[in-house]
Amino acid sequence: MTASSGPEVVIWDPTYACPLRCIHCYSESGRRPSRQLGHEDMVRVAEALISLKPRVVALGGGEPLLVKGIFEIADQLSRAGIKTSLYTGGWTMQPWMTERLAEFDEVLVSLDGATAAVHDRIRGRPGSFDHALRALELLDSAAREKREERRQREQREQREPQSQPDGPHGTFGIDYVVVRSNFGQLEEFCRTVPGRFPELGTVNFNAAIPAGLASRPEFGDHELLDEEQLAELVAPETVARLQAAVPETVGIFTSDNLVLQMHPDRLAAGEFAPVMQVEPDGEVRGMPIYEGTVGSLLDEEPHKLWARSLARWHDRFVVETLTPVRTMRDWAAAVRRIDYHFGSPEVRARIDRRKPLPLAGEPC
Repeated sequence: MTASSGPEVVIWDPTYACPLRCIHCYSESGRRPSRQLGHEDMVRVAEALISLKPRVVALGGGEPLLVKGIFEIADQLSRAGIKTSLYTGGWTMQPWMTERLAEFDEVLVSLDGATAAVHDRIRGRPGSFDHALRALELLDSAAREKREERRQREQREQREPQSQPDGPHGTFGIDYVVVRSNFGQLEEFCRTVPGRFPELGTVNFNAAIPAGLASRPEFGDHELLDEEQLAELVAPETVARLQAAVPETVGIFTSDNLVLQMHPDRLAAGEFAPVMQVEPDGEVRGMPIYEGTVGSLLDEEPHKLWARSLARWHDRFVVETLTPVRTMRDWAAAVRRIDYHFGSPEVRARIDRRKPLPLAGEPC
């Protein structure tokens, strides 16, 4: 698929409601109206996305498990042949959800440190570390039960060759947002956490990007990785060292996330992510992670909105703002300019209301 034919990946935030208050929150969820659609309109948005034929639709937020009918929406996408993934902080996960979550191709639980003190500060709510571990335990138990059911079914099929073949099974992993205050815990995390969950598939270490609250100047000064740390995060020797610290059944992946920068030089070299980002009310962002929308999937033809998104990537203001970017601090300053330029009056007012980053030891 080429970028002009449609997005390869859709990031759909179905709600901005969230029980956490993450210091880096890209969408400022939990601090603003949820903008959540009713179920019928969510079905319409899903149908619009299906018409774009993306490879994956990732459901984020906010906390998608707060959305009534989210499993039916995921089923709608899956029946259309689209892979689905779900990102959760784990706070709201209940045992009854695990059977439905197994229908996703991937479920990723956010866990941002080897200790509760580090994770809870980043996620902005005491107890969030324990809730995330509990969510992983639920997913691990469900995956183990599914594996045992599959084994028993395979044994029966040897005696009953006409029985129905086994259906698809999802996998689960950990999503670790890397900032300065947890960068030093990567190896400790790999030694102490993944081994607790025998069915765990992946651990993804993704550098925080300067979007939303993470674009605040003080966040760049204190939490965004510097260029040396970014290089170290993705270095083959780092990946090999982390991989050696986890069970061999777990895959380790790291990313500097610079593909989301949409830097003109990277675009010209074909180094970009053909990603569409959809806000809870069906509005499509001009560029993933940056504020500013190009229309609603409830009102306009999806391919027209995608074409407008592609045009935004080459907008003169965008090109002039991103061309000088060389460092994470440069990128954060560029994000603030672009967000304010293309943001609605509501977005600009929200940016103006942002509070300073709580420093280590301060309450969130």
